[in-house]
Amino acid sequence: MAEALLKMSAKRGVEVCSAGIRPGKKVNEEAVKAMREIGCDLRGHKPRHTSAFSDIKFDYVAKMDVPDLGDMVTATWIMDWDIPDPAQGGSAEYRKVRQMIADKICKELPHLLAQPPKRSAPSLNLTQMDSDRKNLTRIL
Repeated sequence: MAEALLKMSAKRGVEVCSAGIRPGKKVNEEAVKAMREIGCDLRGHKPRHTSAFSDIKFDYVAKMDVPDLGDMVTATWIMDWDIPDPAQGGSAEYRKVRQMIADKICKELPHLLAQPPKRSAPSLNLTQMDSDRKNLTRIL
């Protein structure tokens, strides 16, 4: 959900990825439903392990509900967003976590957003990713 929310609102030149230390085989159906409510389709997303990005240096890594990632990813900055894993909850828990993520994006990464954030996020303004990579900011 975090990757999708930031991709939906990021300005051009921001590359967003997501990974986990114990990724599922597919995206949780409750996450798919929660994101569909705000117009985002996660059905084609494939969960990835952090090792898939071991050769990339990120500008910023937001870790959620995981231990130290220092030996798993390379980053200029790693922040603990203190957002719980909603996997054991139902639709309400996924909506709550979706909003927590949207709020964190607006608070911690406003310089990466295409439009100034509205307080009623998560329905942040959409911007297409640019294929021009010369001013790339990488986020995990």
